[in-house]
Amino acid sequence: MPEAVKRNRLMPWGIGLVIILLAVGYAGWAIFSNGCDVPVATVGLVLVVMPAVYLVLMSMTLTSQE
Repeated sequence: MPEAVKRNRLMPWGIGLVIILLAVGYAGWAIFSNGCDVPVATVGLVLVVMPAVYLVLMSMTLTSQE
């Protein structure tokens, strides 16, 4: 009988964290390199909404795995 492969439950957190950090880094770079010529809605979306959605989805994922 084949053995079940044990997956790391925190792998989605790691992948999502890398994506969020890249997006926040890019937004920060765009703000400083363009002299704050980036629309405020875009910055708010990247710096506030995207990390909040990520945290909610990942916590839902972890609680549903138990």
